[in-house]
Amino acid sequence: MNLKDRNVVVTGGSRGLGLGLVEALVARGARVTVVARGAEALEAVGRRLGVATISADVTDETAAHRILGEVRPDILVLNAGATPRMGRLDQLSWKDFSVAWETDVKAGLYWVQAALNLPLKPGSRVLVGSSGAAVTGSQMSGGYGGSKRMLWFMAKYANGVAQEKNLGIRFQAIVPRQMILGTGIGDAAANAYAGSMGITPEQFVARFGAPMPPRAFGDRVVAVLEDPQYAEGVVFGLNGDDGIAVMEGAAA
Repeated sequence: MNLKDRNVVVTGGSRGLGLGLVEALVARGARVTVVARGAEALEAVGRRLGVATISADVTDETAAHRILGEVRPDILVLNAGATPRMGRLDQLSWKDFSVAWETDVKAGLYWVQAALNLPLKPGSRVLVGSSGAAVTGSQMSGGYGGSKRMLWFMAKYANGVAQEKNLGIRFQAIVPRQMILGTGIGDAAANAYAGSMGITPEQFVARFGAPMPPRAFGDRVVAVLEDPQYAEGVVFGLNGDDGIAVMEGAAA
């Protein structure tokens, strides 16, 4: 897929991994709309990168339908998510435990449903942000790992619906396989795990191998969109050492 002049919506694109992706998309000539809540961060990214911005709560179902109906993107990237409360299982209230379910999963459901029911035009791609915690768990972040696995499942379920309805829309899950400093949740998680081990966050994230800062993450996601070998896969793992790995191919 040639990204030049493609219309792209990125939720949570004003900071962290989402911002790194927006930078990579702009460098390829895409027309990007960033959706986030923070007006100040949106203003900054809009001014620096020349992208369109929309201030909205991604867990607002009506906002998802309205924005996709107005922008009609060729590519939708569901990156927005909350930073969970970090703590041991025996220390978390249900409210803390379920933060990612009430934000990441709820937003994922509404935006995926909007993409299917609007629907987006044939040939559109929807990238659903997951996490390595969906594979190995994350015992210090409550329900976060489960929520990210649910988003992975939702991408697969959405492909089934799209096929049944002959929509021609491809849903794919993106799974960063390492903690990344400078991303909010990466910092919170690294601080929690490093603190429990008596080491620095930098020492902890070094265990994942070569770093993958936000812009490098963005370049890898762009490669998933541009390279024909990734057009049919469903789940892609990204890290600093191996780049892109197909974790699940297209269903037969």
